[in-house]
Amino acid sequence: MTLFSLIVALLIEQLRPLPVRQVVLDPLRRFSGVLVDRFNDGRARNGTLAWWLLMLLAVLGGALVFVLLWLIHPALAFAFNIAVLYLTMGFRQESHYFTDIHLALRMDELARARTLLGEWRGGQYSEASSSEVARLAIEKALVAAHRNVFGVVFWFIVMPGPTGAILYRLARFLGEEWGQRRDAEFGEFGRFARKAFAVIDWVPARLTAASFSVVGDFEDALFCWRTQAMLWGERASGILIAAGAGALGVRLGMPVHESGEIVERPEMGVGAEADAEYMQSTVGLVWRALVLCLLMLALVVIAGWVGR
Repeated sequence: MTLFSLIVALLIEQLRPLPVRQVVLDPLRRFSGVLVDRFNDGRARNGTLAWWLLMLLAVLGGALVFVLLWLIHPALAFAFNIAVLYLTMGFRQESHYFTDIHLALRMDELARARTLLGEWRGGQYSEASSSEVARLAIEKALVAAHRNVFGVVFWFIVMPGPTGAILYRLARFLGEEWGQRRDAEFGEFGRFARKAFAVIDWVPARLTAASFSVVGDFEDALFCWRTQAMLWGERASGILIAAGAGALGVRLGMPVHESGEIVERPEMGVGAEADAEYMQSTVGLVWRALVLCLLMLALVVIAGWVGR
């Protein structure tokens, strides 16, 4: 059921991308906002309590629905798995930005590519060169592919029913919504959410980086992962970007023009300057890594059948 649920959900998401903001993010923001209003006194302890409350409600609720549907008929549980996966994963949620930026660079429409990059990442890139735009887009795509697809897939496989997918997607949301806030009024409320997602994402991020390495330039990917990943500000993203850059044979990171100033960043990867062609190679790398993961899961399923 796990493998077929993944394949069907991926096919549906490719044919009809989910409007994630309206269907997923806005309802989550409203509910998490209620918890913030009720629990946030600026202390980390109450943030921990609110995180566990929301997580347990969502994960245990999903498990209960899955069990009840399974008892009625396994086909209903199968459909529920697909629905949850459709709501929790999907690179198409963001890939239209990547595709449009790629097309704009191919057509030498640098101003349009800068505007699209700003809409996708936030910030302003009116002084960014075409190489900088390509670099930033590739970095964003590598991390987004992991968090929208590979991370969800890992936890969906590891935990029963759809609970793993719910766990990862909700932990990611709270890590971004609460954990990235630094304003004084919010205080330390989001500290636990930030640390919890780092723990939950520790294994999946490294498995995704390993997948990039296997389907790309293995030696350069491992070299960059080993020597460059720790230089990035956020460790999991650094691992994904370093391994992806090495696998592609492209240089990422490095200083960029952002919001009217030059932002200093470490160099990641080896090889040539990023351009539109490497953006196309990035798409191929992500799809090959996904196919590899599905093939490995299929082998596990077949081995289980044979073992019976």
